[in-house]
Amino acid sequence: MGKTKTTKYDVAEHLRTPEEMAAYLEACMAEANGDATFIAKALGDIARAKGMAQVARQAGLSRESLYKALSGERIPTFDTILKVMEALDLRLHAEPVHA
Repeated sequence: MGKTKTTKYDVAEHLRTPEEMAAYLEACMAEANGDATFIAKALGDIARAKGMAQVARQAGLSRESLYKALSGERIPTFDTILKVMEALDLRLHAEPVHA
């Protein structure tokens, strides 16, 4: 029997429309369970799909600092999150949690 060849899955390759990007972020926020680095990583996936250089420019950040902030290895400031969200044409919203 031959060897099975696998390739690394990159979600950024599948986020093509603003609607897909928003749905992905919503799903990640629902699954994050309070893990801010998980949300930062999801924003990083979306930024890579849109083009990291373009997002960094629109957010007023260097490309390197954007990569670091959205790597999932550190928690970015809320200010950075808001700048990135705006650059990605995404909006945060709140809704009540029903017990």
